Amino acid sequence: MFKNIFARSAEPVGPVEYIVAGLGNPGGKYEGTRHNAGFMALDYIAEKAGAKVDRIRFKGLTGTAVIGGKKVLLLKPSTYMNLSGQSVTEAMSFYKLPPEKVIVLFDDISLEPGHMRIRMKGSDGGQNGMKNIIYLSGSDRFPRIKLGTGAKPNPQWDLADWVLSKFTETDKKALYEAIDHANSSVELMVQDNAAEAMNKYNS
Repeated sequence: MFKNIFARSAEPVGPVEYIVAGLGNPGGKYEGTRHNAGFMALDYIAEKAGAKVDRIRFKGLTGTAVIGGKKVLLLKPSTYMNLSGQSVTEAMSFYKLPPEKVIVLFDDISLEPGHMRIRMKGSDGGQNGMKNIIYLSGSDRFPRIKLGTGAKPNPQWDLADWVLSKFTETDKKALYEAIDHANSSVELMVQDNAAEAMNKYNS
């Protein structure tokens, strides 16, 4: 009885210092698709941190974790990819965090599976989730980790059909190698060691 009364919550204490947002589309039909690489990365980061991303807040699913000694909000927007900014900017406003403290993970068709690239700011690169975040926040100063999902195998393929297609087992294995590097990169980035992360893991 006393154990239950005095048990401490596993919830990290103190203010949230960073948001890590993984972009994707909610729902079973989108699981394992190329456009959901950001969701897959966030789930992996949460698992490594011993956190659950299952609380409904900020138009998404959230959880908190300690990563690199910092309290971090893990966020998976439930708004569908093209409206990701609604969720991200709502969380930013609540915690009063600037774009520089929000790390966004998303898919990039210009990189092959297994490759990832960190950028500290810049354009959306044609990625609609990032485009909406920049539009609604009015800033492009978001650190981001782009995860390679591969280009269309045939120029005649519709882009939407390609990004919503499932990974092959070979591509999925390569993706998770990049996701593991992304997890290590996030730990460095929240400790203000983004340059080290870029030197180690940009490919």
